[in-house]
Amino acid sequence: MDIDFTTPALLFSTVSLLLLAYTNRFLGIVNVIRKLHADHQAAPNQVYVEEIVNLRRRVYLIRDMQTLGVASLLLCTLCIAVLFAGWQGLGKVIFAVALVLMVGSLSLS
Repeated sequence: MDIDFTTPALLFSTVSLLLLAYTNRFLGIVNVIRKLHADHQAAPNQVYVEEIVNLRRRVYLIRDMQTLGVASLLLCTLCIAVLFAGWQGLGKVIFAVALVLMVGSLSLS
């Protein structure tokens, strides 16, 4: 199978939309954490602390999802450069790794 410049370029719009969705999810959780923290300072409650710890784990997952998505985007860019240089075999390998990273990002999601 031969791939050309448009094959890795297809992931650009997908990754951009996914990163936007991840960022919105991150901002939503951070706002909830801030509210819970303010509520906890006003009236200390162990439930608030447990909820914040749980939400912090979710923030770390979102961070990992974003990291894998950005790595996928960078590899797609590198793949286009390698294909431009005429190295079809290396381009396929790089694109395959970019797809695996994207699948990892989506799996964490």
